[in-house]
Amino acid sequence: MTRVVVAMSGGVDSSVAAALLVEQGYEVIGIMLRLWGEGEGAGASTNRCCTLEDMELAYRVADHLGIPFYVLNVADFFKKTVVDFFIAEYLAGRTPNPCLRCNRLVRFDWLLRRALALGAEYLATGHYARVRVVDGRYQLLRGVDPRKDQSYVLAVLGQHELRHAMFPVGDYTKEEVRALARRFGLPVAEKPESQDLCFLADGDYRAFLRRHAPEALRPGPIKDTRGRILGEHQGLAFYTIGQRRGLGIAAGVPLYVIDLDPVENAVIVGTAEELGRRSCLLEGVHFVSGEFPSAPFRATVKIRYRAREVPAWILPMPDRQARVVFDEPIRDLTPGQAAVMYDGEVVLGLGIIMRTEREPPPEVMETLAASVPA
Repeated sequence: MTRVVVAMSGGVDSSVAAALLVEQGYEVIGIMLRLWGEGEGAGASTNRCCTLEDMELAYRVADHLGIPFYVLNVADFFKKTVVDFFIAEYLAGRTPNPCLRCNRLVRFDWLLRRALALGAEYLATGHYARVRVVDGRYQLLRGVDPRKDQSYVLAVLGQHELRHAMFPVGDYTKEEVRALARRFGLPVAEKPESQDLCFLADGDYRAFLRRHAPEALRPGPIKDTRGRILGEHQGLAFYTIGQRRGLGIAAGVPLYVIDLDPVENAVIVGTAEELGRRSCLLEGVHFVSGEFPSAPFRATVKIRYRAREVPAWILPMPDRQARVVFDEPIRDLTPGQAAVMYDGEVVLGLGIIMRTEREPPPEVMETLAASVPA
């Protein structure tokens, strides 16, 4: 019998994932990770992924399914690799996505290695995504429910991880998953979802930074693109690219945040025309296939988890870098976020946005022109 470890959170998705695998005849072991939360020093963790209530629910689900269930303490590792990274990125004037880092280093490294050590062949989670094998290579696919698709935050995975990954609910819609939870008699069928970052005590990342990294909230100048000071900001972490409201400055035309300058501790604002960016540079580029392309190629790109996909050219560069050139200007390109590349339903890979450009250099456009079939 094939053994599968299921990462259980006490929520409906991971609980149904476990139930489906039991029904399909797998030997299932449930594991919950105890992650760091702001309440660590005063009792139980306040991390939303592993509250005492969640642990109790996960235990009840496991007992109902007749599977063993364990809680592993990974709080220190999570704090060092995810939370400290989150803080450091804001201090650098970037806007991070900690879920990407958690999936890569915590779930599909730390936990996957322990699952394999337990003799499991697979690690299953409640993510809405799918895995397919084509010609011996593993592909990461979108979940069938476009409203719940979580392939964006799994684009960090490679061939080794996908070889051992299972996403049992990826073939279902959220409504179907809740219906399955009712059919299985699970006590989490009607449990609401939490959308906030799991380690924030109150869901407010600015308040979190004020408590843990007050230096990220130093006041500084608000400047226009000519360098003129228009006002004072309350800290770079309060602002994001494309923001219009809450700037506290008066101007004859609407102004938007178009850049954050951590060196000068300045917020740069401009008009809607100045906001658009046609290009961005990516670092830490990763391709799910494990093969780094050598020539420019077409893809659709998501620049945030909830962003719409837009068509673009991808130009691979040395040292795991790439340049993305969009067909049309993009208004909210944000350093620190991931640009995830798709070919239809297939996730190609991702890179972290490090710098944006109003227009790509002329030599880049010449390269692209030469790449277009005659």
